[in-house]
Amino acid sequence: MRPIEVSERLGRWSSGRGPLYVLLAARMRRLIDDGELPPGALLPPDRALAGALAVGRTTVVAAYELLRSEGRITRHQGSGTRVAGVPSGAAVEDAPVDPIFLDSLESHDDGVLLAICAAPEDPPPQVAEAYARIVPELGRITGDIGYYPYGVPVLREAIARRYAEYGVPTVPEQILVSNGGQQALSLLAHTLLSPGDQVLVEAPTYPGALEAFREEAAVLRGLPVGLEGFEAAVRERRPALAYVIPTYHNPTGSVLSPLARQRLARAAAAADVPLIEDEVPADLGFPGEPRLKPLAAYSDAVISVGSLSKSIWGGLRIGWIRGPAPLITRLARVRAVHDLGGNVPTQLAAAHLVTQLDDLGLAHDLQARHDHLHALLAEHLPTWYVPTVRGGQTLWARLPHGDGNSFAQSALRQGLAILPGAGLDITGAADPYLRLHFRARPADLTEAVTRLTTAWSTYHPPADRVYPRPAIAI
Repeated sequence: MRPIEVSERLGRWSSGRGPLYVLLAARMRRLIDDGELPPGALLPPDRALAGALAVGRTTVVAAYELLRSEGRITRHQGSGTRVAGVPSGAAVEDAPVDPIFLDSLESHDDGVLLAICAAPEDPPPQVAEAYARIVPELGRITGDIGYYPYGVPVLREAIARRYAEYGVPTVPEQILVSNGGQQALSLLAHTLLSPGDQVLVEAPTYPGALEAFREEAAVLRGLPVGLEGFEAAVRERRPALAYVIPTYHNPTGSVLSPLARQRLARAAAAADVPLIEDEVPADLGFPGEPRLKPLAAYSDAVISVGSLSKSIWGGLRIGWIRGPAPLITRLARVRAVHDLGGNVPTQLAAAHLVTQLDDLGLAHDLQARHDHLHALLAEHLPTWYVPTVRGGQTLWARLPHGDGNSFAQSALRQGLAILPGAGLDITGAADPYLRLHFRARPADLTEAVTRLTTAWSTYHPPADRVYPRPAIAI
């Protein structure tokens, strides 16, 4: 097991109180007890793990010694440090924690400023208004048990109309409503993939998609942003699926041109490869930015995924899939086994909100927060390379030296949880990157940069990790 694999799983291990070696041992104990570090797994050498975590070697040695005394690991000269397993009689805690979802799974009361999950912090007033409007509708419901695996008809109709408005003729039978965009990706992965199937993804990309595909034991293959080289990869790999974020890409913010969209969609159709188009960030353009046609406008091979989580509020848990009607039927059968359908009142409210997406006034606020964060980074961290974007919610920052994983640990010790780039890129090329989002309030963005600056001033990475400044924006 390489050091990077352990450090990625540790998450916010140093955010608690007490000596660092105790905190590190506690986190590793959790991973061992949960089975994420299985018996027999080879752990990194002391110095290697210390370098990955940006701590002294004595911290790792002390943590290992504590775990050895508990019987959870063994240490033998010549054969290294290995996981022994859970000692007999030891209590095993809850399910394992994936570092990608730490924002939502871990406690928020430890003084750590969270800068991992990019999403609105407050529901807009339109959410409360939409719920108020549906109260009479709920009062009129009779003879309805409330199970809708496809989604409530009125919401499916509203989503279909929105696609038609943007150049993609759609009928309600082509829409399935899900509990957020993440469930939509999981449903598609479960329905379309078998263990060992290959999936083409962008490198970097949205980490939640990578987890959904890995959950089905798929083999992931990374291509440059925009799935550049798609046709050659199809000939070589014969993938079962491809996944792309063409508009305000997460995390780089890039936008695929109309010509590139058309070529990609038609190449997927010609190769008979289902292409998932993640449209979740598509409503997050800055003022004056044109709304480009979805890839689905160019080919029936495209399966679109959308959500209200980034444009309105994650607490609504409203997402959807647009695809061929036969596929939607298959997905509904799978979905019915899991939860029979979503929350009906929320879907009724969402039917009103979908019609208001272009009138929320989101664009100006997004750009203001982007400009605020970018200006602070340019002032306080001028050696970082941080291109501006035209929409979305994230900046893709490249460090001049060091790596995102070890620096994230340094930032955590200053009370700031950030997302290193390594977990977003299966090719390993994003080690020097960080994903920073600008959805937080301006005061929180200012505080985040203050903590980043302090962490950077105390950061001492390995001397061999120095990267040239890119000549052009990424």
